[in-house]
Amino acid sequence: MASKVKLSDDGSSIDFVQSDSLPSSTKKFRQSPEIEGFYRFVFENDLQAEAFQILEQIIEKRKADRNVKKAPKRKKA
Repeated sequence: MASKVKLSDDGSSIDFVQSDSLPSSTKKFRQSPEIEGFYRFVFENDLQAEAFQILEQIIEKRKADRNVKKAPKRKKA
């Protein structure tokens, strides 16, 4: 695997190493080349705060979606 993530000249795209299969466990997922590349990109470009904010937004949206699905449905009169 490359030591750095490849960023296009204009900065509009990132080139990650892709694997053919999905990892079967959380540990293997975190060690997959795609995730390692993402972590490396975030670290090398000092984007930790931005990445944290994005992940927090995703988590909040998923919680809200889950709560909507769990809420009891009201009967219309």
